[in-house]
Amino acid sequence: MKITITKNEKEFDCTAAWRIIGQMLNEPESVIGLSTGRTTGNLHRLVGEIYTKYPFKVDTVTFFGLDEVTNVPREYAGACYTMLKTELMDTLGIKEENFLMLPTISGDFEQSCRDFQQEIANRGGVCLGLGESGHLGFNQPESPFGGEAWVTRMNVELEERIRRETGTPPDKELGGATLGIKNIMQARRIVLVAKGTNKADIVKRMLEGPVTTDVPASILQLHPNCEFLLDEAAASMLNC
Repeated sequence: MKITITKNEKEFDCTAAWRIIGQMLNEPESVIGLSTGRTTGNLHRLVGEIYTKYPFKVDTVTFFGLDEVTNVPREYAGACYTMLKTELMDTLGIKEENFLMLPTISGDFEQSCRDFQQEIANRGGVCLGLGESGHLGFNQPESPFGGEAWVTRMNVELEERIRRETGTPPDKELGGATLGIKNIMQARRIVLVAKGTNKADIVKRMLEGPVTTDVPASILQLHPNCEFLLDEAAASMLNC
């Protein structure tokens, strides 16, 4: 288990951005999974800024999103597709065929989830953000460790934040399509990122507590190639 602690948020974003860039430079045909949210937005934009100044080969890289908001158009401001496209894909000039996402709308979400996980099976790694409840993607506490791609209800606090930040009215139903924890654990390499004092308690439970579905991210203790990238604030409660 590798733990990297940066001195501040700026160093955190820079370190995380270079993890993604390094993967692309070392393996130009990489398949890289990304998560969205307050933790990852700045580091995605930083990857784009570095690429703009110092262009490198990206046309053979495939990106995919770990999860997606359901029952909204893809163009919706809170859709993971739109956020990743705005934060990074457009800047890198990634073609649609190299940008894999779960659908926001589907007549058969179970089949769509199966198709998505099949498409990325046995490929690439994942850059994960840690939710304040310890969730991974939309896999909330009590989600099964053996679960595959599925559609679930959002955590209440997360849904409230998404509605608040995107102006979504309460009568608009939101859900979450996500890769399952089993799919995540099959990634060859994982970088779990967390920053801020609001993540300190769950980071401690994730790294120093038992492996339990109460904290889905705790399963990453068992992954053979997972780096936990934290800033000092997020790591402030750790014993190390």
